[in-house]
Amino acid sequence: MLWWNWRSRSGVVKMSTPARKRLMRDFKRLQQDPPAGISGAPQDNNIMLWNAVIFGPDDTPWDGGTFKLTLQFTEDYPNKPPTVRFVSRMFHPNIYADGSICLDILQNQWSPIYDVAAILTSIQSLLCDPNPNSPANSEAARMFSENKREYNRRVREIVEQSWTAD
Repeated sequence: MLWWNWRSRSGVVKMSTPARKRLMRDFKRLQQDPPAGISGAPQDNNIMLWNAVIFGPDDTPWDGGTFKLTLQFTEDYPNKPPTVRFVSRMFHPNIYADGSICLDILQNQWSPIYDVAAILTSIQSLLCDPNPNSPANSEAARMFSENKREYNRRVREIVEQSWTAD
């Protein structure tokens, strides 16, 4: 699908680039065959910046949570991963205070075969399956390893906050 007439707020016509074509394809695939518990779409007028929501997986401490993220793509996509951040407050061993995520496929294990659906699905599974040996949040990592009950209680707090956060 070509979109030569796609106009930015300034009214300048942007030519379709390989990254933009790929993101259109990712978006179409996400709409046609959305994985369970994730959704995402480009922000108005900007295919390079996406908003996404991940729902906490059923039957886990994350169950019922709705967590917002942003994905910022560059013209190097899919050869380089997007910058992905949680906008929602999180308490997780692999999520930094600023919402950025310590996940191998977003860093050294990136591959162009990953699309937006794969990125969001990987982040969703990271919620329940953290890597406490690579902590972005040392308090959460320590609690996950040493006091699972308290860790799960803190996660439930985050889940409840996700319902009221704007």
